Amino acid sequence: MMAVATDTLLLGPASLDRYVDEGTVLPGGGALNMAYHWSRAALPFTLLTRIGDDDPAVFTSFLRRHGIAVTPDLVAPGASSSIDITIGTDRQPHMDRFVEGVWTGFRLTPAEEAMVAAARRLHVVLVAPAEGELHRLGDTGHLAHLEVAGDFLSFRRWTVERFDAAMAHRTTGVVGWPGDVDDPVLAGLRAVAFARRRLVVVTLGERGVRVFDGRGGRADDRLVPVQAVPVRGTTVGCGDAFIAAFLAASWRGAALDRALDDARAAGAAATAWRLPLPDAAYG
Repeated sequence: MMAVATDTLLLGPASLDRYVDEGTVLPGGGALNMAYHWSRAALPFTLLTRIGDDDPAVFTSFLRRHGIAVTPDLVAPGASSSIDITIGTDRQPHMDRFVEGVWTGFRLTPAEEAMVAAARRLHVVLVAPAEGELHRLGDTGHLAHLEVAGDFLSFRRWTVERFDAAMAHRTTGVVGWPGDVDDPVLAGLRAVAFARRRLVVVTLGERGVRVFDGRGGRADDRLVPVQAVPVRGTTVGCGDAFIAAFLAASWRGAALDRALDDARAAGAAATAWRLPLPDAAYG
């Protein structure tokens, strides 16, 4: 593994992606997918995650191959997280039966908390255990000095109220919106962004990207168009590619429009892959 870099941290589960129709199991999870993209973009960071000691080589070989820095607390007793994935005839992913495994009751170790204290930026891939740890850290003041981003790419299980509570501890949120563009929930997300003075980016697939920018007291609400592309693979990795590119550009100082350009291009490129990452990423 690479030497640990403490300036930028990525927190979230690495999980076993179980492709039900193919009988294939691959290293995956939003955090691992983002880690791959950041490693390709040469953005220095450290991945904070847990994998089980039942078969850690599935993950560690991937991490070594791509030079992804992790903490010494990577492996924990038990089974790794996992999720079942099927690909529909519309080439959309359908995910079910998420098993938390070693992420049940997840909590950072004292050494990892020290890394958070020394960092400048943190991105959290939100599943329930990561959400709980985010609230614990935020409520105890551990995040006050940080620029904190998070993604809600599986928004179906969220409500506006829960989203509002999560945004209390972050500056940027990215939402993968599966519903109608006139759904009142979107108006609720807009209200949260402006009331808390946050940046909220909502991906709408080929319908565009909705931006609610309340930073500094602004009330910028706009729809950024995207160029629809034919899906030659699946859409399973588009969200992770989008947010990885968006944050990599933003955290390197790019203006919002430039970061969105990079993100849209990355999301479109991912439609050519049959898996969340290019085949070559899995070795």
